[in-house]
Amino acid sequence: MEVRAYAVKDAKSPLAPFKVERREPGPHDVQIQILYAGICHSDLHQARDDWGRSIYPMVPGHEIIGRVVKVGDQVKKLKAGDIAGVGCMVDSCRECSACQADQEQMCEKGGATWTYNGRERVSGLPTGAPTYGGYCEQIVVEERFTVKVPESLDLKAAAPLLCAGITTYSPLRQWKVGPGQKVGVIGLGGLGHMGIKFAKAFGAHVVMITTSPDKGKDATRLGADEVLLSRDEATMAAHGGSFDFLLNTIPVGHDVNPYMRLLKRYSTMVMVGVLTPMELSGGSVIAGRKSIAGSSIGGMAETQEMIDFCAKHNIVSDIEMINIQSVNEAYERMLKNDVKYRFVIDIASLRSAA
Repeated sequence: MEVRAYAVKDAKSPLAPFKVERREPGPHDVQIQILYAGICHSDLHQARDDWGRSIYPMVPGHEIIGRVVKVGDQVKKLKAGDIAGVGCMVDSCRECSACQADQEQMCEKGGATWTYNGRERVSGLPTGAPTYGGYCEQIVVEERFTVKVPESLDLKAAAPLLCAGITTYSPLRQWKVGPGQKVGVIGLGGLGHMGIKFAKAFGAHVVMITTSPDKGKDATRLGADEVLLSRDEATMAAHGGSFDFLLNTIPVGHDVNPYMRLLKRYSTMVMVGVLTPMELSGGSVIAGRKSIAGSSIGGMAETQEMIDFCAKHNIVSDIEMINIQSVNEAYERMLKNDVKYRFVIDIASLRSAA
């Protein structure tokens, strides 16, 4: 079936109207009419081929909320009319040790099949066709790679949970953040603002660590108990050795040594944003037997757990809604960090534009 979308045809082109062929739902598939699609910073990077592995034409979008319109006869957890979410991946091999452990994002046989800018698998078997993402009217995904979304959530603000949400929830969960702990969230953006909300909901004492005094008030509004300015050497020194856990959301390479000095002995800083080289001294980890680790999204079981946690605690992203016709302007504003804290596309604007 042919559906409307927005795509980039090459690294220098703006997003523009496009038509996508979606498969008819198979026995285990869910057909979803997309309502909202969040804009992740990685959409911009991949659209512009910043990472050197883009497939064109590209329909970005991996923060997807929609209404189920049709399901295959073997689908069990969703039915027509339900609200479903689709995140960063739409398939995996299903067979490797990672997939068997519900860690499909770490699939050991070719990696996960990403929601866009990837090559399709159907029921774990590669087809070679490109995957197209959520800046689109509809998507067809196997049931395993969907989550059921309670309608009690603000659905438009729930869309970024499928990437920014799980990216920050998973490390906090895996490193057992909870009451009695002092937790630092480094960087206040799309990821950082979710990190504050989750860490607070887990019961931790949350400190927002930022270079910008202007972000302090917003951090407090989001739930931070304290704000620590990383450029204030005296205050950083006063907090030295006092943190149980650090969540570092800074998206570019930077000197991590000042942050490592904030950790207690045997404690960990987890990186979720940076993909470029960082500056790290061996002494920062050797002294105090500290650790630096990485984390990227979560498996499908954990993503459903995160959605249910958000429904229980009424956690969603802070968003700015846009029509799809404004998506190129939104990309330019993202480059200037001019959004608090996530753009979300109203896909009704795509349907009404025809």
